[in-house]
Amino acid sequence: MGIERRSNAGARPGPGVGPAGTATMRAAVQHRYGPPSGLECSDVERPLPGPGDVLVQVGAASVHPGDYFVMTGEPYVARLAFGLRRPRHGIPGRDLAGVVAAVGSDVTAFGIGDKVFGWNTAGALAEYACVPADNLVSVPADVSVTDAAATPTSGMTALQALRDIAKVRPGQAVLVTGASGGVGSFAVQIAKAFGAEVTGVCSTGNIDLVRSLGADHVVDYTRTDFTHTEKRYDVILDNVEAQPLAAVRRVLTPTGTLIPNSGHGSRWLGPIGRIVRARVLSGFTRQQLKPFLSLGKRQDLLALTDLLTTGQVTPVIACTFPLHEAADALRHVGAGHTRGKVVITI
Repeated sequence: MGIERRSNAGARPGPGVGPAGTATMRAAVQHRYGPPSGLECSDVERPLPGPGDVLVQVGAASVHPGDYFVMTGEPYVARLAFGLRRPRHGIPGRDLAGVVAAVGSDVTAFGIGDKVFGWNTAGALAEYACVPADNLVSVPADVSVTDAAATPTSGMTALQALRDIAKVRPGQAVLVTGASGGVGSFAVQIAKAFGAEVTGVCSTGNIDLVRSLGADHVVDYTRTDFTHTEKRYDVILDNVEAQPLAAVRRVLTPTGTLIPNSGHGSRWLGPIGRIVRARVLSGFTRQQLKPFLSLGKRQDLLALTDLLTTGQVTPVIACTFPLHEAADALRHVGAGHTRGKVVITI
């Protein structure tokens, strides 16, 4: 489902040897919080795997809104996890796919040359990355490195929201806002795989795409406000949160589940205030309002691998960028309304 491809013309040479004999690599490096313009492509020391780590020669890495928030350091509360004054990890990026270049002494699940994909705390936007072995699984035979890199965070978020939080069952009516986006495009396909009747909300230009993902119904938000329709939904995964909470609840069944999932909010606390309000309100209604924090889990990545292998899920790739244009990739994500996933090829 590729839409645009960017060439690697002008890319810098591969990893070499530094002046002290240490192996080096190219990486997108961030020295301070701020806009994408502060990201630079530099030669840095190649990491060495610890006992439980795998050194991955990265073939592709995807970026998403969370990477943009970490880069800018906003909301400020996020700095408690990523560094108060400057980023604790100088190389951004979580999701990656590539080939095993070396393994730590305790790793037995993978060998050199294996194709793997998964997630990391940071460091994906580089030619090599050290990743805990438990955060990786094998790339299915018929899945490209680009599609594999696009899957982990967005795919796990959609899977956990629908399977674990909403507990979607066959025949239920599920509405997904931002249905053409990173999480939304996975959510439409996963909800269909679970046997739900799926409605996707998107803009006019993405209607055909959302239908191709398997949506039974598509609402063009530029023409129709879904909160003013007669349809009622058992589950709403709201990846946009453009409508007031009370308005969205009107189209939720009396015992339905609403999952707010935009990640946006105030400059200081981000979505925390909205999450607290939703939790408090849940105590006074039969409707379930369940904002959640997605966590990386290897078993969930294996579940996504099965969906990729059977063709029930296919990542939507909006565009690809070479590593030396990583700043442009993050700028594209930060602008919002990204169609599917943005991937950096390395």
